[in-house]
Amino acid sequence: MDEIAVLIPCYNEEQTIEKVIRDWKKELPEAVIYVYDNNSTDETGIRAKKAGAVVRAEYCQGKGNVVRRMFREIDAKCYIMVDGDDTYPAEAGRAMADAVLKGQADMVVGDRLSSTYFQENKRPFHNFGNTLVRSCINHLFKSGIRDIMTGCRAFSFYFVKTFPVLSRGFEIETEMSIHAVEKNMAMKNIILDYRDRPEGSRSKLNTFSDGFRVLKTIFRLYRDYKPMHFFGLLGLVLLILSAVFFIPVFREYLETGLVPDFPTLIVCGFCAIAAFLSLFSGLILQSQIQKDRQAFEFRLQLADWEYKRQTKKEDADENRL
Repeated sequence: MDEIAVLIPCYNEEQTIEKVIRDWKKELPEAVIYVYDNNSTDETGIRAKKAGAVVRAEYCQGKGNVVRRMFREIDAKCYIMVDGDDTYPAEAGRAMADAVLKGQADMVVGDRLSSTYFQENKRPFHNFGNTLVRSCINHLFKSGIRDIMTGCRAFSFYFVKTFPVLSRGFEIETEMSIHAVEKNMAMKNIILDYRDRPEGSRSKLNTFSDGFRVLKTIFRLYRDYKPMHFFGLLGLVLLILSAVFFIPVFREYLETGLVPDFPTLIVCGFCAIAAFLSLFSGLILQSQIQKDRQAFEFRLQLADWEYKRQTKKEDADENRL
């Protein structure tokens, strides 16, 4: 088991990858640096190996697919994940690693938005999107994460080995953030200075298509993690809609004893039934969520057992030597 593993998912980052590896080697000389090449068409893998990194490949395209493989293959006491585009300073690495190794946090967020991000980033829609996503998640999930979309994070062994990766692309950061909030894992924000990509380096993030996927992920996770809120709100909307159309029909019935708008009454009935079905669906799914939380605590115990087993094995090996 590595003490610290620096994980760098890469796609066509030949211009910056060597500098990124050198910077992190300098700040964390004891760390093992892994570069996962995600079907690059340039010399990213060659240059990463030349700089001294352990280079592996992930052939399914998408950052989420790379993260899934990294988390599955690597065992470490502390994981630091950073992009290979040289936008995140390695100087923050020591503080992030210490927070995990000292047990202060299961996930450390490299917060760009509280420092230089809005001055350095030249893409206004990216700035707006980051602010929107942060506001949505902090409001819906009652969290205090300062930067949802940051590509620089540190994780504990327990987080990595209990995190189910479902996203394929850049939505993975959103999924990580919500998972940590909902599973009551300790989090810490560390402010870091962001710098924009060097000239000639191109972002792989598409502002609109990837932004839509992120918002879709927030919607899906809100439905999955808070079904009572989601389906309760849907049921309330349906019930209000049913009442709005029912009141005129009922008033006319009281005045004339007739129901001329019979189709409207039928629709109102269906809306009311759908509202109660939605409410009870939320109650049933909320019960399932509670069971899932209990199962998660059991998975945490299994991860703790595996962590201690590997640590004891390493100590025994050192004593034999």
